[in-house]
Amino acid sequence: MRIALVTLGGTISSERTSTPGVVPVSGASALLQDVLRWLPDVELVPVELRMTPSVSLTLDDVLALRDMTVALAEGEALTGAPVDGVVVSQGTDTIEEVAFALDLLGAAAAVPVVVTGALRDRSAPGGDGPANLVGAVLVAASADARGAGVLVHLGDRTHAARWVAKTSTFSTDAFSSEPFGPVAVVAEGWVTFGARPVPLSSRGLDRIVGLARVTGRVSPRVAVVQAGIGDDLALLAGLGRAGEGRTGSDDGAAYDAVVLAAAGAGHVSADAAARVEALAGRMPVVLCSRTGSGPAFTRTYGYPGGEIDLLGRGVLPGGWLSPAKARVLVVLALAAGVADDEFRAVVEAVAG
Repeated sequence: MRIALVTLGGTISSERTSTPGVVPVSGASALLQDVLRWLPDVELVPVELRMTPSVSLTLDDVLALRDMTVALAEGEALTGAPVDGVVVSQGTDTIEEVAFALDLLGAAAAVPVVVTGALRDRSAPGGDGPANLVGAVLVAASADARGAGVLVHLGDRTHAARWVAKTSTFSTDAFSSEPFGPVAVVAEGWVTFGARPVPLSSRGLDRIVGLARVTGRVSPRVAVVQAGIGDDLALLAGLGRAGEGRTGSDDGAAYDAVVLAAAGAGHVSADAAARVEALAGRMPVVLCSRTGSGPAFTRTYGYPGGEIDLLGRGVLPGGWLSPAKARVLVVLALAAGVADDEFRAVVEAVAG
């Protein structure tokens, strides 16, 4: 059994150095030395792709990661021998976004891909990195993980990329999949699946799956705007559609789309509704809930600023997508050339 470990940096690779605080410094080979004795039957292949905090990862980095997982599965990278699974280690801040993007891009079509990380750095007492890494390797080596899409493993639990979210800044039990729960657990070295997720790449999103890296391409700019009590969302009036052929991000008000992190089941104040409508006439606007659990509704509240009103004003229903994941979907769709009139079908294919 050959499993590749592709490292991107993050807390799991971080230690205290001469600089203030911890920084990512340890690559794939160092991480593997921490866990080799617990994985005697697995041939581990180290691949250091990036060394960066996860919030600094870019669309190009994610596409490079997708390409690397495919090449490793096909035996076209490193030693040339195909691997049976891929583990990705990175910072936990954006694990849910990277895993979701990889799932949309079909990264796990050939072999299991499991993303992991750590809440405590390598120099901290009680570091959780080695245990998470061992568990992720065991999941990637499991026959039951094949065809399950991209998975995320931390704290002995394995989650589907579609549902997982980071819910704590400090706890080693920081990830959950509300309201459905994990799809598998690791106990005593055994991997047990209790549910079987469906890969997002199987939902007819061929243009996103086929998205290729383009040198020098500027990532689409998608803003997440949160609504709250008494907020008239006046800032929306200043958001303009980014022009064709944009080569830089010098115009701070130019965006390609907006994700609206609305209150409750998808609501804004009555004073904000007209501004949301005007914005939806200029660019795609996706309606999500800011709550962290449950979908944005579509047919319950009819008052001005309620979800029925907003959808009638041209806003797209984000369904179960969190604002962070909706943004990832929209960025990938824009990069793949999905036109405004195709956005509803793309969002609805994933949001339900």
